[in-house]
Amino acid sequence: MQVKRALISVSDKTGIVEFARALTGHNVEIISTGGTAKLLSEHNIPVTPVDEITDVPEMMNGRVKTLHPRIHGAILGLRDNPDHVSDARAQNIEWIDMVVVNLYPFEQTVARQGIAIEEAVEQIDIGGPSMLRSAAKNYRYVAIVTDPADYQDIITEIDGDGLSLAFRQRLAVKAFRRTANYDAAIDTYLSTVFTDEPVRHLCFTRGRSLRYGENGHQSAIFYKDEQSQEPSVATAEILQGKALSYNNYVDADAALDVVKDLGDDPGVAVIKHTNPCGLATAGTIREALEAAWAGDPVSAFGSVIATNKPVDAPFASFLKGRDEIHIGYVIENGKLLPREMVSKFVEVIVAPDFTPEALQILARAKTLRLLKVGSLQAGSVEPVTYKKIVGGLLEMDRDQTMQKDFIVATEQGFDEDQKHLAYFAMTAAKHSKSNAIILARAFAPGCYQVMGMGAGQPNRIDSMRKLAVTKAVENLEIEYNAGKFNIPMAQYVRESMAAMVLASDAFFPFDDTVRAAAEAGIKYIVQPGGSKRDDDSIAACNELNVAMAMTGLRHFKH
Repeated sequence: MQVKRALISVSDKTGIVEFARALTGHNVEIISTGGTAKLLSEHNIPVTPVDEITDVPEMMNGRVKTLHPRIHGAILGLRDNPDHVSDARAQNIEWIDMVVVNLYPFEQTVARQGIAIEEAVEQIDIGGPSMLRSAAKNYRYVAIVTDPADYQDIITEIDGDGLSLAFRQRLAVKAFRRTANYDAAIDTYLSTVFTDEPVRHLCFTRGRSLRYGENGHQSAIFYKDEQSQEPSVATAEILQGKALSYNNYVDADAALDVVKDLGDDPGVAVIKHTNPCGLATAGTIREALEAAWAGDPVSAFGSVIATNKPVDAPFASFLKGRDEIHIGYVIENGKLLPREMVSKFVEVIVAPDFTPEALQILARAKTLRLLKVGSLQAGSVEPVTYKKIVGGLLEMDRDQTMQKDFIVATEQGFDEDQKHLAYFAMTAAKHSKSNAIILARAFAPGCYQVMGMGAGQPNRIDSMRKLAVTKAVENLEIEYNAGKFNIPMAQYVRESMAAMVLASDAFFPFDDTVRAAAEAGIKYIVQPGGSKRDDDSIAACNELNVAMAMTGLRHFKH
């Protein structure tokens, strides 16, 4: 389709002068309104004011200017319909082939603090959406342009064979999506102001079918949130590997969320079913990966891994180096025995970047997905999260604060190193399913490691006694059997447990958790506090010579 006549009326004038000049260079007649016409004229671009077409001046402070048959008829008329052609001739209507419109900045206006309702209402565009919808409806004959980012592509199309039908269809979809979002913003604002009824309209685009959902018999689609600016799996560049599955997306999102909370120290999260089965910080990401992997080498098989630093060759070599091994274990005669294992199968690695040397090593695993998300500090953080339930939608603020306080409530205290370890342990608890119990240690100065995790249990005692403590003791026994120590194993385990910090995602309703922890040799506990029976837990700690700090902030994760 060749463009002979275009109507331009834009609020956002980014790039419009250059675009209009390019259209004029292709002998396109330009019709324009108000401020847009004035701007183009000031840049010596020939413009026909819209009131010369309608024979009616703009009126009511610009509220009425394009709402006229000679405008909408010129846009909506079907060129191959004899009745439409006859009506156009009778009313002196000349076809408009392109409409360039973007709307009054309603969303930006109502985002300002203290905006008056009268000012907000004046930013509700009427003529713009009407022209936009008219042009989009008649996409077979009219190109609708709503986004300055499309200007160059349009000129490129015109330079070629003209605007193809497929191109005009894409522009029409974009236009209708814009009006849908615009009307949704107005509804959201006015519903709150006029009816005190919060309304939430969500828009997710670029739907893409996945192989299957959480299970093979479930279908699944992935959609993108075009408004999100936070570094994410959704916007990551896939450098290698097969397509992501539903579960890959869920676990990779959880893994990236964990390492965002680790700060500047090199850190690695090993995720299985959204839980950090391995988590560590260290001097290098290779050391952090080794420590995180050792936290649960069995669960690490088939996991998703995220790091807060670019993946380098040593990191990649640990996973896919030709001569790399790791220590796993087998159970023989009721005893844990260490075994050297070569295979380190993982599903996905998420990182800010990957060095060329790392990519070369990881390329040995053709199906391994590598996701580059860029700087974790870039962009604004999404403030809320949603959970769909049958018949409704839940919205809440994202859990972005680790602790409100660090109040030591017991006679026994924490030194600075133990406070840092407690913060790390609570980070792991925050990202584990409730009722979460984490046992963490410092395996070197300033380097921290999860040694045992209990999560997703109906009660906190089972999370601790049957899972977190059991796993921590197993890991210590594996470590003892794989190394050389001058003390008995029982002593090594006891001394190691005494140096760990136990973190709980929520308060203790009774003192039984404290007593069970002390029985396992735990000497340091961090928990939110806030139970009616906090005094019972504090008294039990003092009785058993256990230090306990309270953060004042719960981290349930259902």
